[in-house]
Amino acid sequence: MTIAEAPPRLAAAADVSLRWYPEAPYSLSRTLGPLLRGNSDPSFCVQGDVIWNAFTSPTGPATLRLSPAGGEAGGPWVDVQAWGPGAAAAVQAAPRLLGADDDWRDFDEPAFHATLPRMVREARRRSQALRLPASGRMVDQMVPIILEQKVTVVEARRAYRYLVHRYGTPAPSAGASTPAGLIVAPTAAQWLQVPSWEWHKAGVGPQRSATVMRALRSAAALERLAASPAAEAAEKMQVIPGIGVWTAAEVVQRTHGCPDSIAVGDYHLAAYIGAALTGRRTDDAGMIQLLEPWRGHRQRVVRMIQSTGYRKPTFGPRMTIQDHRRH
Repeated sequence: MTIAEAPPRLAAAADVSLRWYPEAPYSLSRTLGPLLRGNSDPSFCVQGDVIWNAFTSPTGPATLRLSPAGGEAGGPWVDVQAWGPGAAAAVQAAPRLLGADDDWRDFDEPAFHATLPRMVREARRRSQALRLPASGRMVDQMVPIILEQKVTVVEARRAYRYLVHRYGTPAPSAGASTPAGLIVAPTAAQWLQVPSWEWHKAGVGPQRSATVMRALRSAAALERLAASPAAEAAEKMQVIPGIGVWTAAEVVQRTHGCPDSIAVGDYHLAAYIGAALTGRRTDDAGMIQLLEPWRGHRQRVVRMIQSTGYRKPTFGPRMTIQDHRRH
């Protein structure tokens, strides 16, 4: 894949810009989907095919605009524009965010591909445009994932929205086109200033808020893990009390684009994978055994199954609390 300077009309509108060519079928919305904490995530705005994201880069806050374009003849591309003090760093990191480092060649190798279940093979045929994103932003991903420990996704996302609105900062201006209400999520220092009563008002219990605080007291060390291999980063972050295998896997899936990390301890995932692959629910040990033949690509297999829209049969009352075990 290649990177070219964006046309002058784009560069004139933004502080920094480029045009990224994936040189293969590509879907921006499906690639970045896992990074959004629901449709009301204050740090994202989706306008048709265009995705805006506000965040803090190593050199300051940035507003990033990602616009896919291109046709069959010239191939697809994504126009990347950024504004704010962190614009240059945001644009430099954009290709990895868009999945530039996500290499499916081994997964698509004929001998390996033939070992995959029919559901996964057919899903891959329909999902050539999917990439695994690597944001490299450890704190931005870790905080909302910790908030999802032991509660429903709805509760966690409501809490995250409340806290970002209260303690985040307005996104750097992109002129008249800046989406209304776009917010840069709090930095580690800003999260550490959230008082106990605000966590309570957000519906975040003391166990989860304490885990956030412990993690962010080591924010500099956490951010350095973005440069480590995914497995090493996942292992090292688990030395923080309250962060276990589930949280670590969910983080590196998004920060490193890890193709193998699976969320062991998730309330739903094992039963879902078991039902999809065998017609029967299973537990974590059973899920690991089922996915073992595709070690190195287990998260790819999970994403392919999820992309089919498969729904496992439901029995009994719906649970309201997710047990993420050691989190």
